[in-house]
Formats: sequence, C-alpha cells, structure tokens
Amino acid sequence: MLKLLSSTAHGVHHVNPAHRVGSNPVIKTPLFKALSQLTGWNHELLSRRAFCSNQNDAAASDPKPNASNPEVSDTKSVVVSTTTTTSLDDYQTVIALPLPKKPLFPGFYMPIYVKDQKLIAALQESMRRQTPYAGAFLLKDDSADSSSSSSTCETENVLEKFKGKDLLNRMHEVGTLAQISSIQGEQVILIGRRRLRITEMVSEDPLSVKVEHIKNKPYDKDDDVIKATYFEVMSTLRDVLKTTSLWRDQVRTYTQHIGDFNYQHLADFGAGISGANKHENQGVLEELDVHKRLELTLDLLKKEVEVNKIQASIAKTVEEKFSGERRQLVLKEQLKAIKKELGVETDSKSTFTEKFKERIELNKDKIPKHVLKVIEEQLTKMQLLETTSSEFDVTLNYLDWLTVLPWGNLSDENFDVLRAEKILDEDHYGLSDVKERILEFIAVGSLRGTSQGKIICLSGPPGVGKTSIGRSIARALDRKFFRFSVGGLSDVAEINGHRRTYIGAMPGKLVQCLKTVGTENPIILIDEIDKLGKGHSGDPASALLEVMDPEQNANFLDHYLDVTIDLSKVLFVCTANVIDTIPKPLLDRMEVISLAGYITDEKLHIARDFLVKNTCRDCGIKPEQVDVSDAALLSLIENYCREAGVRNLHKHIEKIYRKIALKLVRQRASTQVPEDTKTLAKTDSESSETSAEVSTVLTDESATKTEQSGVVAETVEKVMIEESNLADYVGKPVFHTDKIYEKTPVGVVMGLAWTAMGGSTLYIETTFVEEVERKGRLRITGQLGSVMKESAQIAHTVARRIMLEKEPDNLFFANSKLHLHVPEGATPKDGPSAGCTMITSLLSLAMKKPVRKDLAMTGEVTLTGRILPIGGVKEKTIAARRSQVKMIIFPEANRKDFDELPENVKEGLDVHFVDEYEQVFNLAFGY
Repeated sequence: MLKLLSSTAHGVHHVNPAHRVGSNPVIKTPLFKALSQLTGWNHELLSRRAFCSNQNDAAASDPKPNASNPEVSDTKSVVVSTTTTTSLDDYQTVIALPLPKKPLFPGFYMPIYVKDQKLIAALQESMRRQTPYAGAFLLKDDSADSSSSSSTCETENVLEKFKGKDLLNRMHEVGTLAQISSIQGEQVILIGRRRLRITEMVSEDPLSVKVEHIKNKPYDKDDDVIKATYFEVMSTLRDVLKTTSLWRDQVRTYTQHIGDFNYQHLADFGAGISGANKHENQGVLEELDVHKRLELTLDLLKKEVEVNKIQASIAKTVEEKFSGERRQLVLKEQLKAIKKELGVETDSKSTFTEKFKERIELNKDKIPKHVLKVIEEQLTKMQLLETTSSEFDVTLNYLDWLTVLPWGNLSDENFDVLRAEKILDEDHYGLSDVKERILEFIAVGSLRGTSQGKIICLSGPPGVGKTSIGRSIARALDRKFFRFSVGGLSDVAEINGHRRTYIGAMPGKLVQCLKTVGTENPIILIDEIDKLGKGHSGDPASALLEVMDPEQNANFLDHYLDVTIDLSKVLFVCTANVIDTIPKPLLDRMEVISLAGYITDEKLHIARDFLVKNTCRDCGIKPEQVDVSDAALLSLIENYCREAGVRNLHKHIEKIYRKIALKLVRQRASTQVPEDTKTLAKTDSESSETSAEVSTVLTDESATKTEQSGVVAETVEKVMIEESNLADYVGKPVFHTDKIYEKTPVGVVMGLAWTAMGGSTLYIETTFVEEVERKGRLRITGQLGSVMKESAQIAHTVARRIMLEKEPDNLFFANSKLHLHVPEGATPKDGPSAGCTMITSLLSLAMKKPVRKDLAMTGEVTLTGRILPIGGVKEKTIAARRSQVKMIIFPEANRKDFDELPENVKEGLDVHFVDEYEQVFNLAFGY
C-alpha cells in the first residue's frame, strides 16, 4: 500500500513565506476545515502541527537521520540525505526506475524491490554524493504482466529481460522525480516530489536519462468553474473517508507535510488514494491542466465512492446472515435443552440407536452374521463420536443404509403359468420368443418350488416393446420392478458405489434398487446396455461382469457398504438395439433373445386393439365419436410408419386424435350460447342445418339434458378417418413404394438389407461406361462401407470367371469400364450380404438379359462361389413382402431361421435356399 509523504523537497534553501509561524494559510483552506471536522482536530492543534511541520522541513536538511523526523517514523531505518545548496531543478540527469503497478504521485512514497546489484550500487552512490534522487516511470502494458500480484517479480523480470533502449521504450515518458528515502537490502523506498518528462537516454546500464521538469499550466484561481470542481472533489473525498477508514491516518500525515493543499495537490491526493487502474492514474499524472486534472480525479473518486458503498452493502449482508444463523443456532440449542428437561426429546444418539435397533430386531434372523457384526461395530463407534463431527454423519448414513436393506426378504411369487401367459398376451401382441422364455422360467420355478435369478438380454430395433415387457414380466411373476438406464454411463461408481471416504458418497444403483423395492428378488431392467460409456472413472462394462455372472453375484460387493450382497435371486432383463457393441465377456453372461420387429399384420392388430383405444382414452374422446378404418391404419403403417417398432405409429395416432379433439372442442364452443327462448329456437334451427351438412348425430339423452338445462344441444360429431382424408391429419406420406422399377431393366437386381429400424429392399445397379480394350475395371458409388466395397471387387472377379465359363467368346468384362451404384447415396451402407446380388447385376449387364421382376436375393459369396449365411432373415422377408416380391433367394444355412418365422410371414412366398452361386444363376436367369 502506498503511504503519503510531503511533496516538497526537504532541505531546499529558500522557504515559502506562507509557511512562517503566525501566517499559516493551511488552516483557512476549505479542505482543511472539512478534514478538521471529520477527524475532530481543532484549529489550535492544527496550527501547532503545521508549525512543527515547517520546523521539520527546515530540519530535514540535516543529512544525519533523526528520530524526531516525521519522515522516518514509519520505517526502521530511513536515510534521506539532501543538500542545502542544490535545488530540485538542478537534477537534469537521473537514474530511471520502472514501476510495474501504479505511478508515483508527488507527496506519496512507494517501496520497490531491485535485485540488479549494479543498479543498487548506483542508487547508493547517488545517496553518498548527497543527490538522493531518481526518476520513477510507469511501465507500459507490453512489458509487465498485469495479472501478477507481486511488484517484486515484475520489476526483477523487466530489469533482467530488458536493458537500455528496450527498457526505455517500455516506460511512459512522464514520471516523477523521486527522492530515495532509504535502501534496505533490495528494498528501495521512493518519495514522489514533482513531475518529469524523459528527453533522451544518457547511459544504458544502469539506465540514466535526461529529463525536463514539467510544471502545471497557468490557471485562474478565482475561476468559478475551477472552484466548483475543487469543492466537489473535496466533498467526494470526504465521502470516501467516511466509507473507509483506510486512508484517514494518511490524510493526517499528508495534511501535516504537504504545506499548501491547493488545487493541484488536491487532485494528486485524490488520484493517489483511489483504487483506479494504472492507466487512469497515469492519465492524471500526465495532465498539466489543473482543471482537467481535477475533473479526472473527480471521476476516479466517484467510482471509489460507489465501490465502497457496494463493499459496505456486501459486508452488511454477510454480517446479517451470520448473525441470523448464530441466533438460530443458539435458539435451537436452547429449545433442545428445554425439550430434554421436559422429557419430550431424548439425545439424538440414543434416538438414532433405537431406530436402527428396531430395524434389526424386525429382521434379525434373516440378516447375515457378517452384516450384523458390522452394524454392531458401527453402533458402538457412533456412541463415541460427537454429533457435530463430520465422521458422525458418515457413520449415521452408513448405518441407515445397512439397516434399511431387505436382508432375506423375498416377495411371494406366483408360478401360475396360465395366468402369466394371459398377462403377457394382454400387454403385448406377438413377441412369442420372449413370452415362451418367461413361461419356461416360471415352469422351472414351479417344479423346484423356488426361482433363481437369470440374465436375459432383449435385442431389437427401437419401439418393439423391449422396455415395456419388463413391467409385464414383473406383473406376471408378482415381483417388484426397478428400471435404470446405463446409456452413456461412464462412472463405475454408479454400479459399484463410492468409497465412504468421499464427500457425498452413495451406494451403487443396485443397492439403491434393493432399498427402493424392499425385496431381494425384484426384476431389474437395465436399459440401453449396448450404449455403455467409458471414461476416466473406469469401465462400467467391466463392473457389470460381477453383476451379470451367476457364479459371482451371490457375493456382490458394493464399495460403499463394504459387505457382500446376494443378487443371485434377481431376474435381470437387459435391453439393446444391437449386440455388436456389447463387450464379449459381458455378452457371454447373458441369454440373448432377438426381437425382429412387427410385420404389417401385427402392427395393424396392435394399433387397433391397443394404441387406438389407449390414445382415445388419454385424449378424452368417446369411442363413439371417432371411427378409424382398417384401410386408414394400413395406409398409416405402410406410408408413414415403416419402422420395425410401433413407437412412431403411436405418435401418428396421437397426432390424429389431437386434431380430432381440437375440432370437437371448437365445434362445441361455437354451438353453446346463453339461454334465450328466441335465440334458442334460432340456434336450434342453425344447428340442425349444420348437423345435416356434416352428418351429425344427436342422442336422445343429450337432447333431453339440453332441454332441461335450457342450453343449446351439444352435437356429437362422428369423425371418420379414412385412407382418403388421412393426409389431412398426418400430412403427406413419408414413404413410397420400395419398388423403383415395374419391370427390372438389364443390370439391375433387387437385394435385401437389414437396418436398425427393420428390413428394406436395396437395388444394385450396374451400367456400361465406355469400352477400354484389355483394361476392364469397375467403379463403385453409393456411400458403401469397406465390407461392401470388398464384396463388389469379389463380385467383379467371380462374374468374370463365370462369364468365361458360360460364354468364352464374350470379352465384355475385359474390355469394359463399368459403374456399380447402390441408390440413395445419402444413406451409408455396409454389410456382408450383397455379394450374390452384385454378381447377378454384373452378369445381367454382360449377357444383356434382365432378371425376374419379382425376384429378391441376399447372401455373401466367396471367390469360389460358395454362398455364406446372413442375418436378419425375418426383417428381410418382411421387406420383400412389402415390395410385392414373390421369389426370395436365401443361403442354405439360413433355412432354419426361415422355418421359425410365423406362417403369416411366409405365406405366398416362393423361397429358395442355395449354397452355390450356380443355383442363383439358374434361378435368376431361368436356366
């Protein structure tokens, strides 16, 4: 912090007559009077102090340090040596010292730290020569780090990094002539005297410069504007001193030593005590117009007043907050003591202990011995801890978790297979594989008399009912149900729990599940297990290995509880869209059941029996008010909602019913009017006309109620949703037929693809580009993945071999540049099932013979012509039926997958199973 000293040079030979005893004008200045009122000084005391100040000014010419000298009262050893024959104007060459933080104003002093021994020696030499003066100049921004908190480091870095002219260029031209008050080791104390301007450099190390002493511009002391500015600065300064006591002692020092508190001194003093940044202070230092300097200082002081007010407001708010909290704490302690004396409330330790012991007694025979031992140890530990300690809260929470878990509590299961089958059929249509597996699980439990936990993984596209079937299983078994999603989970502590040493530690999700459901044998649905994350906090997939392993989960260890828990009776049901992203060790512990999705007939049944009824009820519409035809639902499924699941179908049905609800509400609002006989008759007539136009049906019951209430009859319009007006409710169709060609051209073959949303047909197109003799090659487009690109190259090679065998004279492939394309290039495509389709497309172009128009195929081909098995048989079969395909070619290895499909999926299809491409060739080209 800067401290204040005199701005006049001690030991100057001439003395200002205004400073003589008996003629002290300081007492008469307005600021001095204001400060005397603020600090409580009287005029007589001020006169004596001013008189002492003048004596001290004269005594300052003594080069020997004097304990009575006020300038050395704030330091342990201050050496100020001046000469009585040298004026301050005689110092034309001075050593330049850089100031990193703030400029030095006349009348203030500032400590700086210098580690350059050569510079220290030069300063000490100037003191020995009775010329203890140097120039203090503020550094510019590019030479000092304004974020640093130590002027020591900044000055040291600048002096070490820059020398001579480089250092000079990084300092402001206008600075302060500073008296060297003392040098103590590396600390140099400077006292500001007057303003300087650098004119030229004299020497580089240490940096010495020639300076000129700059003076204020002439001004009129009697000018009203200057006087008004002066008094406003003085008033603002008084406000600053009222809000903060930081500078009050410095005001006393400054007023005793400054001599004449005139306009320019007031401006310097105000800028010096303000908390402004160095640029604003430097602007005040460089300003020679006294009026403008006062205005700049006034701005700085106004800001200081506002800052002080904000600080005072914050301090008051904090003080009120803490005082209120202390008062509440005292009152609570007093209330607790009163309740204890009256016997209303016992000690908190005993209260918690009794609560925990009650929990244990209710279930003591079922709690494992190792858990009981830990609980007793923790109860003993809690009795020894103070309630105010943090360890007490940790122990309390730990005991709460240990005693609240359902140790040995099992829910009564229902092993009625027929009842379970009925419940599963009520909640879900289709999904025979899942239902069969659940019924098998119930049957085994019925024979054994008890059930064991299992891990089932339901894999399938979105919206096929994977998550909702978990609730149905729990209802069928009469078990508790708990669901949590692990999609994006990257913290292993969510599974295994946190260590109790961490603040805010909690058990893992599995322990939280047992506490929530209150039994040891719930059904836990782990959703989105194929989307597990992996971060710096560990790998959750590895943590789930212990949970999913039937051989290990009987002794699952949670890090928070630090005691083993039996999870072997839990039925785990996991859901995933694809199983490829599930780690293999984790997948090995699960029984995977694939849900291929719903065909059109199944969707139609679900929409009619489930979605329409539920949506009608949720929207508050009566069933007799809306009629959605089967043709409309079929069109909605085929043209808007082709995905494998029914989630999007449900959204579209909700959209239809929302629009119907809005239509009914608008019509009801337009037909209801206040009771009036004449108006009622007129309105009845208009309503009947409107009803005739829109085929409105009025029920006798509603008409009777309307006549009794005297309100116009409420019409119940039966809204018909047909295929013709479906677009009015859900917009234009999203999908069109997958069949691009009515008659398949040469070089085009329909393939079958599997997607996460179900199956789809995919055309492979090949065309001739140009003839290139003996340089036949193939270009591939359609945003194909690496696997399909390799399949295309293999197909090209196999097609050339087959063509050479079938037609040796046909050199089409050898002399042609071909282009193979898979339409819908914006959609990425990849997978090992397009080989036979690509070969057939190439051969069709080479022989100039189209394939059958109702043919689709799928299968990967090796270089020797073997057909390899593929996946997604059900989805691809459904896609073929949707595109009106009659003949499908599947690999022989997929015969068993096709045989497992429902009869309504296989109906009307001519399916051929092949294991060599020769068979595909004969079927495609009719040989």
